[in-house]
Amino acid sequence: MNGSATGKVYFIGAGPGDPELITLKGKRLIEGADLILYTDSLVNPEVLRWAKSGARIEKSAGLTLEEIGDLMIAAARRGEAVARVHTGDPSVFGAVMEQAALLDEAGVPWEIVPGVSSAFAAAAVLGAELTVPELTQTVILTRAEGRTPVPDKEKLADLAKHDCSLALFLSAGLIGRVTEALREAGWDEDVPVAVVQKATWPDQVVVRSTLGRIAEDLRRAGIRSHAMILAGRALDPDLRRTGRYRSKLYDKSFAHRYRKAVKETVSPGGEVP
Repeated sequence: MNGSATGKVYFIGAGPGDPELITLKGKRLIEGADLILYTDSLVNPEVLRWAKSGARIEKSAGLTLEEIGDLMIAAARRGEAVARVHTGDPSVFGAVMEQAALLDEAGVPWEIVPGVSSAFAAAAVLGAELTVPELTQTVILTRAEGRTPVPDKEKLADLAKHDCSLALFLSAGLIGRVTEALREAGWDEDVPVAVVQKATWPDQVVVRSTLGRIAEDLRRAGIRSHAMILAGRALDPDLRRTGRYRSKLYDKSFAHRYRKAVKETVSPGGEVP
């Protein structure tokens, strides 16, 4: 990532919406940036309140890749700090690779600053743990196939056969294809599916449903974009009440390097006190 330019470009994950969910490093870099180029169709403009006086702020939703690259490269060659602000985490569906390629070609140094993904923000809103011991220990981050194809080995119906937690980006408008793929994978109609639109924004919308009902529920709610779909048995809110699935991390009978196991004593009558 090293180059001859004195300026630098920072790809900053602004998080899912709530400006308080940006990292301290991301906030500091925005405060010091000479040019802030942000995805205005997705990023909460509240993060711009940290811009210093005189900073140039540009919207990127209406720009092409080349136009974005020209702005960043020109600023960096002037020795300026550039905050390229993305929604969520730039490394997941952030279209960062092609931007970084332009910077590499121009000899401009860059760095990715991670942020809170909408997948995990949605899970937090739902109060869900996506990895439940003995139920599922895997989370797949993917999307339904739309105008942009997915690789042949990553079709949703094939991925869903793992029967793990799914986080589907960019797929709310393709809910029919999503439900068809999950059924093809053998999922039952009662498997929990939840959708969070604009997670952590003041106007967020939460739809809890099942595979059998989610398409109709989303239609009624009018949700087609800016939404995260989470699906799988780990989304069942009743899991907390049953107490069936628990980790060994805090189990008193389970020893590890930081804690000895607690042995239960048995009274002469054969009862555990």
